[in-house]
Amino acid sequence: MKFSIGSTTRRGFVALAAATIFTAMLPVGHASAQDVTIPIIVKDTTSFYWQIVLAGARKAGKDLSVNVPELGAQAETDVNGQISILENAVSGNPAAIVIAPTEFKALGKPIDEAASKVKIIGIDSGADSKAFTSFLTTDNIAGGRVAADGLAAAIGAANGGKIEGDVALITNAPGAGSLEQRKQGFTEQLAAKYPGLKLVADKYADGQATTGLNIATDLITANPNLKGIFASNLIMAQGVGQAVAENNLGGKVALVGFDSDEKLIKFLNDGVISALVVQDPYRMGYDGIKTALAASKGEKVEANVDTGANLVTKDNMKDPKIDALLNPKLD
Repeated sequence: MKFSIGSTTRRGFVALAAATIFTAMLPVGHASAQDVTIPIIVKDTTSFYWQIVLAGARKAGKDLSVNVPELGAQAETDVNGQISILENAVSGNPAAIVIAPTEFKALGKPIDEAASKVKIIGIDSGADSKAFTSFLTTDNIAGGRVAADGLAAAIGAANGGKIEGDVALITNAPGAGSLEQRKQGFTEQLAAKYPGLKLVADKYADGQATTGLNIATDLITANPNLKGIFASNLIMAQGVGQAVAENNLGGKVALVGFDSDEKLIKFLNDGVISALVVQDPYRMGYDGIKTALAASKGEKVEANVDTGANLVTKDNMKDPKIDALLNPKLD
């Protein structure tokens, strides 16, 4: 017999599970260095990108003798689930909390409220709050510009140096601060540097790779002059990459994705994906915990830290620095 769980029930389950995990990992007995607890709350515990973030946080916990509960919902679209997880984490009275907000506006007030009780360190994506003690993220506007440059270069390479034609942008879901900034950087760079490229479609998906596949397939069918697509996160790059592969358009429709996993690396090797903009999620997790510990001790920390973004192509993917980003250690 198959049971289905409604969204409200599922959010309650996620919140309860998070509370249970957090409580189980709280320190017991007298205070010591090992008793410091700093939970990290990511957008989606199932995504490879967020697994890298958690791996960095886990390593920091070991190196710094900090308990690091690894919390998060099952999908980046579960905004209410993440809010419940944050509230439960605050109730455990941790030394500090590290969080990657799922949605800019919705997480603003909850983070304000949380920060009135504990220091909050933000990573990856912003929120409508000025209460972060420190914020560590890729400069996503710059990342969007890098994506535009990479897409233009790929289109030029496939068309005898001509950088012209129709292009499209597919965003994972509306309202995520990091994704909106990538969109801003991408569209601004197109307008400023590439007048021959026309943005004919600017689409939002629902956080599912299959939706990205369907959107891209429809765009390919409807736009015979389509020369390139920017898929602004890992999940969309998976779906759009599948659409390009299924239509045998590798090298004909340029595709730039954001972030990486085994599937996207294979797409890059096979020529389905032209380039990837790769962040340093391991550093976000590690330095997020390190910064949170320092802040909890009253030490001065930087308000904003740029963790960097790199354009990865088939030509440079074996470089040691790039290889370390593509193949992080998850132990």
